[in-house]
Amino acid sequence: MLVNFLILVILLVLTIGAGWLALRALRAKRLWVKIAGGLGAGLLTLALAGVAFLGGKGFVLAYFPGEQAAPDLRVAGTPEQIARGDYLVNLSCIGCHSAVGQDGNPSGEHPLSGGWNMAEGEGFGFIGAMIAENLTPGGKLATYSDGELFRVIRAGISKDGRRLGIMGLMASTELSDEDTQAIIAYLRSLPPVENSARTGDYMNFVGLLMNGAGMFGTPAKYVASIDAPPQGVSAAYGKYVATFGDCRGCHGSDMTGAPASSVSAAVPNPRPLVSSMTLEQFVSTMRSGVKPSGDPFPVTMPWQNASKMTDDDLAALYTYLTTQP
Repeated sequence: MLVNFLILVILLVLTIGAGWLALRALRAKRLWVKIAGGLGAGLLTLALAGVAFLGGKGFVLAYFPGEQAAPDLRVAGTPEQIARGDYLVNLSCIGCHSAVGQDGNPSGEHPLSGGWNMAEGEGFGFIGAMIAENLTPGGKLATYSDGELFRVIRAGISKDGRRLGIMGLMASTELSDEDTQAIIAYLRSLPPVENSARTGDYMNFVGLLMNGAGMFGTPAKYVASIDAPPQGVSAAYGKYVATFGDCRGCHGSDMTGAPASSVSAAVPNPRPLVSSMTLEQFVSTMRSGVKPSGDPFPVTMPWQNASKMTDDDLAALYTYLTTQP
């Protein structure tokens, strides 16, 4: 934060200095100095002011998001909550927060000790580091209250009030209160694992600039209470399955694909493919990672997560994907 603040101050000073030079040029006696100096210094002032404005906006969005305080919450930690949390965490959270393998990427296996630099791994390390947290009680989350953990999942706001670069954009912000508490209960039940690697978000000024320009999308606003639709093989619950399975995080809020962005490639619309399958073929595809044509999913498709879904949840997801959005 301090380095980014100093860069912002320097930009503001340079903007003021360039503006002063523009005024000096306009007051010059020689016409060519007025024109060349005024135009050059004026354009420089505008450029610096634009960068300072966007960087300042990104700075405020990141460090002073203005979200409400964490709720006063105590999760019971019942066996039912832990079991549900186990199911949810191992469908989605494990994809980023699992132990790092020898190739530097998440292994998809326990412990949930984190350490993966998502920014570097996904090709946008130029904005800084975004390193997955250790989700076991051996990490910094052990210092969070249940309410603070709830706010992290619901709105991507850290204990100290900063907006986290990835969490606020995840579909987990739309999980029901009941499922969010189940995740907290499960994480509290895990054996503590120490991890000396640095974790957390460390966005540099380039990242703040892009954030201020709206290039990362709009983060979720804190919603005090969310209810899930009734469980069952329905399109409504299928959409909720696509939420906790993190399908919507890649394929778009209505599962019709997502265009390329400054930090990610385009993601296809899965509906035409799924609509060409029977339910049995869809379930087989999600369990095996191989389409009915015999072609495997691309490596960017985390079908292994969906393969852990129950038959009923896959049937609900199929119903949602074959229903007009």
